[in-house]
Amino acid sequence: MTKVRMGMVGGGEGAFIGEIHRMAAAIDGQIELVCGAFSSEPAKALRSGLALGLDEHRVYPDYSTMLASEAALPENERMQFVAIVTPNHLHFPVAEAALQAGFHVLSDKPATFDLAEALELRAVVEQTGQLYGLTHTYNGYPLVKEAKERVARGELGTIRKVVVEYPQGWLADRQEDADNKQAQWRLDPTRAGISSCMGDIGVHAANLAEYISGLQITEMCADLTAFVEGRDLDDDGSVLLRFEGGAKGLLHSSQVCVGEENGLKIRVYGSLGGLEWSQQEPNTLWLKWPDRPAEMLRTGGPYLGELASANTRTPMGHPEGYLEAFANIYTAFAGQIRAREQNTDPDVRSRDCPGIAEAVRGMAFIELAVTASASDTKWHRFEQH
Repeated sequence: MTKVRMGMVGGGEGAFIGEIHRMAAAIDGQIELVCGAFSSEPAKALRSGLALGLDEHRVYPDYSTMLASEAALPENERMQFVAIVTPNHLHFPVAEAALQAGFHVLSDKPATFDLAEALELRAVVEQTGQLYGLTHTYNGYPLVKEAKERVARGELGTIRKVVVEYPQGWLADRQEDADNKQAQWRLDPTRAGISSCMGDIGVHAANLAEYISGLQITEMCADLTAFVEGRDLDDDGSVLLRFEGGAKGLLHSSQVCVGEENGLKIRVYGSLGGLEWSQQEPNTLWLKWPDRPAEMLRTGGPYLGELASANTRTPMGHPEGYLEAFANIYTAFAGQIRAREQNTDPDVRSRDCPGIAEAVRGMAFIELAVTASASDTKWHRFEQH
């Protein structure tokens, strides 16, 4: 099997998320990194590419040069898709240029700097016909997929309540003054956009709530705060949610919960039962019933459905974690590319990959959360863009 060829924009030396993306892409042996524009500093970009073992002629000083140079290569040599791992303000221009140049795009989230860009990006995707994917990583966990399937089968009955939380503590003090590059750009409105907490992790929580419940948010009431003095963007937020079908929800997201690591957790309650999943214990899914003991499902179990099983690599008792979940997004996207080139339908694993619809809804969620928090009106309609 020939590997799918990937180029990368961003993610040079000293970058956290770029290395995560590269490891995830490599796990299943289906994707090969063949080129990159790893930094806006040409010397740094070159060092980064050479350290990754790339041919120096395919390490580019900027993404425009990369796109033009790769497009000029023979079809069986050039990259097939671009992974975008830059700060938020560059997501749209890179994605737009790559799509227009004939390359598929897999982008880190949020998809764009603002909702207007997301809507424009959707138009570009539709106009070019290229594939677009978004790394909502937590959708990649096998037991998240199992939760989605069980809700869809009606095992929990009519969904009534969705409670999702995502507390972190890493920004409880002024990390942006401590030469922490991640903190600096995520709290900078010119690079991050109009939100830090909701834009960085709250959007993951909202996506997870919709993904598992199978329901779209229809209304929101939000309260965002910048607790640490001097910050222009939120570092904490609480959002009341209303879903289609009458379900209600609560979303809590924070970067200033001292002592918390990466506490993404969701509980979904229906008329017949409930479920609970935590990102820090990702290999366990709890099902809860009114008339019998709670059930504990485990990754790799023979009782899991087709989608969860297709995204599991190891036998029961061998934990699969963040990198494997991330890899499931990459492998699904690579599967879409293979199916496109072979003129076949993507398999069950490849079909389940976040795309442009999730990109637009994510940006709409971020902007509505900020708007609702600044307003004296209680409920704000989540418009269908």
